[in-house]
Amino acid sequence: QVQLVESGGGLVQAGGSLRLSCAASGLTFGNYAMGWFRQAPGKEREFVAVVNWSGKNTYSADSVKGRFTISRDNAKYMVYLQMNSLKPEDTAVYYCAADRTADWSINRLQYDYWGQGTQVTVSS
Repeated sequence: QVQLVESGGGLVQAGGSLRLSCAASGLTFGNYAMGWFRQAPGKEREFVAVVNWSGKNTYSADSVKGRFTISRDNAKYMVYLQMNSLKPEDTAVYYCAADRTADWSINRLQYDYWGQGTQVTVSS
């Protein structure tokens, strides 16, 4: 049974930082690209960042470029999202997702497995 479990969310002031973690189990982790998505109240789930199977290729949404960094540790079955210079508009539930194509995609429909999400709230 595949499980993705996010952690590290919380309440932070604008300009602050958070590091999200996602622990994967039940899958051959190195065969999957891993992505982060987020969903704010009343809005659709949107792409944030993705890392390919090896960790060497990453891509981020324009809204977070230069502020957020995605990375992975294949030995630990972990993926991370370092979020710096947070803004109130970054407030959302953040989801970790796995895509078995192992390349990378910004399309949420491409992803096969999802975590339960972790809340990030940025106060102004």
